[in-house]
Amino acid sequence: MADRVYVIAGKNESLVGAKCQELLDKLLDPQQRMTALLSVNGDDVSISISDVLDELRTLPFLADKRVVVVRGADEFISKHRPILEKYFEKPAPTGILVLTVSTWAGNTKLAKKLPDVGKLIEIIQPKRAMLPGLLTQYAAEKHKVKINRDAAEVLIELAGEELAQLHNEIDKLTLFARGEKVITLQHVESLVGHHRVYDAFEVIDAMVAGDAGQAVRRLRNMFEEDKDAEYSAVGAFAFHVRRMFQAKAMLEKRTNPGEIVSRLRIWSNKDRFFAQIQRMSLAQIAALLDELAAIDYATKTGQAQAPVAIEQLVLKLAGAGAAPPRTRS
Repeated sequence: MADRVYVIAGKNESLVGAKCQELLDKLLDPQQRMTALLSVNGDDVSISISDVLDELRTLPFLADKRVVVVRGADEFISKHRPILEKYFEKPAPTGILVLTVSTWAGNTKLAKKLPDVGKLIEIIQPKRAMLPGLLTQYAAEKHKVKINRDAAEVLIELAGEELAQLHNEIDKLTLFARGEKVITLQHVESLVGHHRVYDAFEVIDAMVAGDAGQAVRRLRNMFEEDKDAEYSAVGAFAFHVRRMFQAKAMLEKRTNPGEIVSRLRIWSNKDRFFAQIQRMSLAQIAALLDELAAIDYATKTGQAQAPVAIEQLVLKLAGAGAAPPRTRS
């Protein structure tokens, strides 16, 4: 028996949504969706369980199947569990039900019936070390292009570790590369890095100058003008501060500034970049990296929101004129 029910379970809404879209792409051609797809939210009070089941049991028009997606279906399932258990026993022969949920308990009657009529797709956020390989796989399968390892690593630093967001960046980079078969570090720097790191540069420039008002205004503009900044801002700041740390360490070893510019790929504002690191000690820059690492952890674990956490850091450090020295952990 073909799969008539799919449950996509995961706490990361963007990853669950991306997997749901991927599944729909396999189940229905784009031209079939107008007549063969119903997508509803589980908390929509105007949608009843009878509406969902009637749609599933209705014969498809201009397609071989009818698909019903209930997104955020945790409460929907709890409310209608007995009816869904009966439906799982005898699903509609031409209907496919897709449920997206944050959790799926394997010890319920519904969960035990699922393998007989369909499958569970569990979404787990991949670990950081897995991301370059996953991006390489996605680029090859979706766009038939390669992405260099160093390009993938920098992309993750700049755009964050959210897989759905990284896939979106690969989509944009493929268009930006204009038919080239390899996405390079230069492509990432030009499309993704320049704008976001420049924004971080401007915020830090005002911050180390002790101009809290200007730093906050630039930070807020960064989030207002870039809808993806919430996911990528910490990475952009860390990318820039890490280069500050490397440059400062190299200067203290009396490395020629021209060599630093070349090795660290300082794209622009070279004089202002060196002015920034002259205002801060190596210990202060290291402390700033520690603060950003703490924010990164807090945002990924749901303890903080990036815009609020970074603004609090900017206000604290701008008020002090620079990052307070402390021992790097």
